[in-house]
Amino acid sequence: MNNPVGWFEIYVQDMARAKAFYQAVFDVELSQLESPGLEMWAFPMQPDGYGASGALVKMPGFSSGDNSVLVYFSCTDCAVQAAKAAKAGGRIHKDKMSIGQYGYIALIVDSEDNMIGLHSMQ
Repeated sequence: MNNPVGWFEIYVQDMARAKAFYQAVFDVELSQLESPGLEMWAFPMQPDGYGASGALVKMPGFSSGDNSVLVYFSCTDCAVQAAKAAKAGGRIHKDKMSIGQYGYIALIVDSEDNMIGLHSMQ
């Protein structure tokens, strides 16, 4: 088995607000994906790159904030993205902490009440 995660989706209620949050925190531009009945905005993708890509999704009948899956975004220094999250309308749930030889993590809550993880080696 290669990397176990092939794709992720973060469900949102307010797409404009969610797009602004993620673009501000990760300094990326999301691109719209065509999908009938859904509004999807994808994170930048590198088909031959390491890890998985995914999208913000707005779908009738599927609310944000009540799932039990935690997606971790790779960062150079997770404290930087945690601070950006707080400034962009989210909040820090758990400040940067060591996970030993595996680096550091921080937990943030986005503008749609979804918790995501941040991971870095420094």
